[in-house]
Amino acid sequence: MSLVRLLRGGQVTLPAETRKALKLTEGDYLEAEVREGSLVLKPVTVLDRKSAWAAVREAQRRVRYRGPEPRPSPEEEEEQVYEIVREFREHHG
Repeated sequence: MSLVRLLRGGQVTLPAETRKALKLTEGDYLEAEVREGSLVLKPVTVLDRKSAWAAVREAQRRVRYRGPEPRPSPEEEEEQVYEIVREFREHHG
């Protein structure tokens, strides 16, 4: 365990071995949470909303339905996408 000191303005420096283990680089974001009296830092990915939606729309344009008939309604397809995203988040946290 490494000792980390709180600096002016609430800044902390993560030890090199911690940054290397989590593959963190300058500019990365960490989510801070207080859990049972402890500080938990979790790496997160921050995306530009417009760019993310553009990528989603591009992916949607490339999708072709190849399943059994009848084709699901748009609402059912959207629900399937939400389920896939939820499962991905559960496994990749």
